[in-house]
Amino acid sequence: MTILSIRRQPQSLQALLRNLLTAAALLAAIALSLPDFAQAQESGAQSLTAASNSANSPASTTSPIAGAMSATSSEPTAEAPAAESLLAADMSPWGMFQNADVIVRGVMIGLALASVLTWTLWLSKSLELFGAKRRLRHELSHLKQARSLPEAQRNAAGGLSLQLIEDAQEELQLSANARGNDGIKERVSFRLDRLVAASGRQMNKGTGVLATIGSTAPFVGLFGTVWGIMNSFIGIAKSQTTNIAVVAPGIAEALLATALGLVAAIPAVVIYNVFARSIAGYKAQVADASAQVLLLVSRDLDLPSPERQMAPLPAKIQPHMVKAG
Repeated sequence: MTILSIRRQPQSLQALLRNLLTAAALLAAIALSLPDFAQAQESGAQSLTAASNSANSPASTTSPIAGAMSATSSEPTAEAPAAESLLAADMSPWGMFQNADVIVRGVMIGLALASVLTWTLWLSKSLELFGAKRRLRHELSHLKQARSLPEAQRNAAGGLSLQLIEDAQEELQLSANARGNDGIKERVSFRLDRLVAASGRQMNKGTGVLATIGSTAPFVGLFGTVWGIMNSFIGIAKSQTTNIAVVAPGIAEALLATALGLVAAIPAVVIYNVFARSIAGYKAQVADASAQVLLLVSRDLDLPSPERQMAPLPAKIQPHMVKAG
């Protein structure tokens, strides 16, 4: 039983993918450390300001009536700090990310990395599909111009078509003493079908990651949203107030996680569907090349024995491997 082989994906694309993921992980680590550093600086600045104000304020005595009047006048402005905190809060996406809980921030970073991985796979797989289709069209045109299998082998410029021809020639050599041609055609067809299936599996590598991101990213973003809203309600219980200034920042940060989940999932689903159609077209082209090789084999077998031109196999032919994965 002969074993078939398919060329591996170019190593340069794998190296590009590894470099992009490493850079994204470094950026994520920096982003996680920035909010804590900023909060530490802000708390230090507030403590210094409070200390300077207490040192510069002169000691004064007030009468009981003046104290009562000042307490009464400060009651309407009890909710002023909450409103000022809402206005002072940075409600930009980056500001909401910095002020978010560590778990919500982790969810956001994971979704951002998933989005980077999606677009990296789109770029690498697009280049791979474009090059494979272009080469296969060129090889298929040469196969259609050939009148016999040895002629097609001489004119082949390498690639998948040459592997199809070599497998067919190898089976013809192994079945040279067979009595009937029907068994030879069946065995050649079986070998070519296995090679077509292996090429399709090779081209499908990486698309499963897109399907996983498209199906799980919205739920990961929803987890971040639920966690952020839970923290908002905990803040309401601790502050014992229902002021919107207490609730709004936490809810906005939680909804940002859902938005990032959709940003990661929607392109992944669209790209997966585009690749599914493109890979189906590539498989059809490979099947056409296989059918053309089988046609040449049938034509050579139907010729009288003296007119057959059986091309010898190379002296050192490498076995073709078919990966089952």
